[in-house]
Amino acid sequence: MNWKAHIVWMLIAGAAGPLAAAAAQQDTNAPVKSVFIQPANPNEGRDPFYPNSMRPYQDATPAQHTVDLSAIQIKGFSEIAGHRYVIINNHTFAEGDEGDVLTKGGRVHLRCLAVGPRSVLVEVNGARQLLNSSDQ
Repeated sequence: MNWKAHIVWMLIAGAAGPLAAAAAQQDTNAPVKSVFIQPANPNEGRDPFYPNSMRPYQDATPAQHTVDLSAIQIKGFSEIAGHRYVIINNHTFAEGDEGDVLTKGGRVHLRCLAVGPRSVLVEVNGARQLLNSSDQ
């Protein structure tokens, strides 16, 4: 090796020395944080699998399912050992129960809040409704 090559090697080794020392000083146990920014339009980013899709730019909040309350009907009442029960669309509920009932528009999730002698207070999609037995 001639003296010029030896100087080049020393310069390279000298430059690599501080870089290697800096890399060795980094904390390898530090957590790595990933950051994802949802693109607002196709110019900011796109789906690599479906590049023509507009799905990433649409609002992700699901629409509230509206319920036709006339489809929710009281079929009957009963009382056993001091506990009142109501039958709504062929599903029996006690106070505090919740479940899905079938309607013509599909399944509706409701919570039974109170059962009275001839009425029931239910919560459907976060809204409270008083159903009377005369609503049949």
